[in-house]
Amino acid sequence: MHALSQEIRAFSRKGLRKQCTRVTSLTGRTTVETWDGARRVVVEAGPPGRGGSCGFVPDLSLDLRVAVLKPWLLLGSQDAAHDLDTLKKHKDGVVLVHCNAGVSRAAAIVIGFLMNSEELSFTSAFSLVKNARPSICPNAGFMEQLRTYQQGKESTKCDNIQETSL
Repeated sequence: MHALSQEIRAFSRKGLRKQCTRVTSLTGRTTVETWDGARRVVVEAGPPGRGGSCGFVPDLSLDLRVAVLKPWLLLGSQDAAHDLDTLKKHKDGVVLVHCNAGVSRAAAIVIGFLMNSEELSFTSAFSLVKNARPSICPNAGFMEQLRTYQQGKESTKCDNIQETSL
């Protein structure tokens, strides 16, 4: 513990590397920001548009379609949570999983949940969700985590089979 306190006392901000952050606003305007002391500085600014910009593209159209994955499991966007008529079609004991667009985060959570609770493979769970809500497109990081989860499940299954055969 003494060594940690020495490291903290010896820390100098001068040794840190300058960082830049690319920010995309809701209008599509991109800026590259950095810090000068305690002041934010815009290094580069681009006009609104999609051409080569990094970030997200806002979808302002309402998405009230709710995908029924199981009689008790629904997937949608946050728009569906605002449409009581859509939600009233489903009875008590039903879970609506949603995120901003119902495309990446919520879809990844539901795929992982189905892999765990229904013991589905990644491919089967992904297909089930994709067939119910064709617009899903989990980001690359989520897809990698789901594949890693699948590999972990498979190795655990193999370990259990070996223990039982002994």
